Amino acid sequence: MSQFLKMFEQLGAQQFSAGIGMVAPYFSTIDPEVTELRPGYASMILRNQKKVHNHIGTVHAIAMCNAAELMAGIVTDASIPAGARWIPAGMSVKYVAKAKTDLKVESDCSAVDFSQPGEVHIPVAAYDDQNTLCFTADITMNVKHA
Repeated sequence: MSQFLKMFEQLGAQQFSAGIGMVAPYFSTIDPEVTELRPGYASMILRNQKKVHNHIGTVHAIAMCNAAELMAGIVTDASIPAGARWIPAGMSVKYVAKAKTDLKVESDCSAVDFSQPGEVHIPVAAYDDQNTLCFTADITMNVKHA
């Protein structure tokens, strides 16, 4: 079982979310609230709060990128074979609609084959409280097997 999945199950969603900033401090800038984590799927809430706003009062593009990288990282960690390692290698994003509410950010990579080493593409999407798609990302992860 992966390090993050084990921590999520042991600590619960609230404590796991609070501890993310200790493992990777930059993620604490968005106050992530991880709601679900299992092999092939992760989700979180990105709160619409002033500290993540841009100049027009909506959720900043880079805050969404930060959330996307977090989702891709923990779902990759929960999905790769025991002993494998990963590192982000790239990110392609699309800003589809203004993010004016809290966002549900999720990564469903149940179709991704983690059994072989190399690059994998992790999809991430962010939806507002009306279920409008606001943001998508394709995050390339380099997976190395032990």
